[in-house]
Amino acid sequence: MTVARVDLLVRQLDIAWTLFEYHLKDIDDALCLWQPAPNCWTVRPDGPGRWVADWEVPEPDPVPAVSIGWVMWHIGFWWTTTLGHCFGDGAPPREEITWPGGAEAAAGWLRGLKDDWQAHLLRLTDADLDSADRTAGLWGQDQTLAHVAGWLNVELTKNVSEIGLLRILHGARGKG
Repeated sequence: MTVARVDLLVRQLDIAWTLFEYHLKDIDDALCLWQPAPNCWTVRPDGPGRWVADWEVPEPDPVPAVSIGWVMWHIGFWWTTTLGHCFGDGAPPREEITWPGGAEAAAGWLRGLKDDWQAHLLRLTDADLDSADRTAGLWGQDQTLAHVAGWLNVELTKNVSEIGLLRILHGARGKG
């Protein structure tokens, strides 16, 4: 039996998301903001009270360590950007994509983005996946929607692995 390509993408998303939910159950506000190294990107409130992410273009060398809050923002940034470009009227500038300000709110934000992304994926045909019409504004002419969807799954998996490692490091600090 042949498995539809979109089913494969959704199955990959579900696997990564299951691992994310495993980590989310143990993440609180303090853990989101814990900085594992002195040179660390995180999220912090600005003057008006929005939670903004540290960012530099180009990235410094070495790239700073990151907090779980920053990684959660990063997931939200990419999903907001991808959803806006592929299924909306464009994405807001990076500076306007903010962290919701707490672990529970961030988890809810990301669950909503995941559900939105998955709903869009489930409506795609093979012709949609093979097209670059929706992706040209952000990724260039040669990236099909299938390429972008596959990349987003890999990016989520990488980010969830980073969150898991940060949880382990936080739990191990001061022990042994």
